[in-house]
Amino acid sequence: MSTLSDRITQTLVDEVRRRIIEESVPRIKKCLHLLNEPQIWDRPNEQTVSVGNLVLHLMGNLRQWVLSGIDGQTDHRQRSQEFAETEPIPTKKLIRNLDSLMTEVDQALTRITPEALTEKRNVQDFEESVLAILVHVTEHFSYHTGQITYYTKSTLNVDTQYYAGVDLDKTSSD
Repeated sequence: MSTLSDRITQTLVDEVRRRIIEESVPRIKKCLHLLNEPQIWDRPNEQTVSVGNLVLHLMGNLRQWVLSGIDGQTDHRQRSQEFAETEPIPTKKLIRNLDSLMTEVDQALTRITPEALTEKRNVQDFEESVLAILVHVTEHFSYHTGQITYYTKSTLNVDTQYYAGVDLDKTSSD
């Protein structure tokens, strides 16, 4: 019989998995499929990185905060390189790398215990609880997924159809 803390932990992990792996990643991949390679690596101005850089950044963030910070793997992140990359990485390779990372992240999430949620971990010189790390990576991933979506929609003048077939005008009282 599971305890309340087991159920809370599982619910939290399931929600992080849903928001990142099941929701944001398919949206990013849809955008990558809609954009051509020059668009993926386009930097609209000096202060704006490309969609490709954002994908590299998200992957670096998850490796550092989840795989290293939570799961204890070695931290090899070179954050500045995520933004400095200007040589286009082929779209198929970018997606393959993203998929591979999601497999690792999913496995790491399954190893989180109720006791770990309140443990402090040092990541990027920040001391955070595992719970705070999970909140951080979820909001961070969603934030940049929105930027990727905005770039795709504004560049291509397309509806990404994320909610195709869903009545978003429905209210809780319907």
